[in-house]
Amino acid sequence: MHRAHRSQKPHPTGGRPSALDLAVASRDSDTLKMVAAALHHKEVLLAFQPVVAARPPHSVAFYEGLIRVLDDTGRVIPAKEFITTIEETELGRILDCVALDMGLRCLARVPGLRLSLNMSARSIGYPRWIKTLRKGLQANPTVGERLILEVSETSAMLVPEILGGFMLEYQRKGISFALDQFGAGATSLRYLREFYFDILKIDGQFIRAIAKTPDNQVLTKALLAIARQFDMFTVAENVESAADATWLAAAGVDCQQGYFHGAPTLQPPWQMAAQAEQARA
Repeated sequence: MHRAHRSQKPHPTGGRPSALDLAVASRDSDTLKMVAAALHHKEVLLAFQPVVAARPPHSVAFYEGLIRVLDDTGRVIPAKEFITTIEETELGRILDCVALDMGLRCLARVPGLRLSLNMSARSIGYPRWIKTLRKGLQANPTVGERLILEVSETSAMLVPEILGGFMLEYQRKGISFALDQFGAGATSLRYLREFYFDILKIDGQFIRAIAKTPDNQVLTKALLAIARQFDMFTVAENVESAADATWLAAAGVDCQQGYFHGAPTLQPPWQMAAQAEQARA
């Protein structure tokens, strides 16, 4: 009896784990197993979403490569269902490695493509990730100039000193850096002077329905002022309506990303063009 009681994981309040605690733990365990299985069976893909100029003719500035994990039925599992769970585990680092490798290969195959890829600041210290990056840059000298690495605001604050040094080293190799989800975390503004991000992506919570939300308009204008002060290119995330797109363009946002301009797709234009050419041959 006593031995069994001592084997129970202590609860933060001092009691035994609640049914909710056990359910959350079980869900997280299932998520880790699902992602591990997908990586083992190479059931991982990149979807591509355009980032377009805010003003006509709304040309594509670059694409963002978004990781997609498939379950055992082939269904795409939304990233929000697993990213938080795996972020602090080695699976998160491995997923970063796979996404980077796929993105670098895509850049090597498509000479005119400019592509952004998400990374965690934690991956800077992961040998496999750094090796993948260096190998890709050495294999094709044009890749660095067309690669954008996106770091979320929350991730950037984990190891700001390490991230700053990493950015300076690889900006010299042509890579651009984007601060993703700006406004969602707690960035110390002094780091904006030290990091030298090339691109600032304004978090979607400020962008959705901005045309009719005065509070979001004020906050977004403040974020735009910060970006201008530090000479950063701006991207508004989660643009979902014509009214929002028009307001953002008038406010001076450089580029926009969201379903209004295009959903993430597994069949990007360059792939469809290659398939059409093969069909004609």
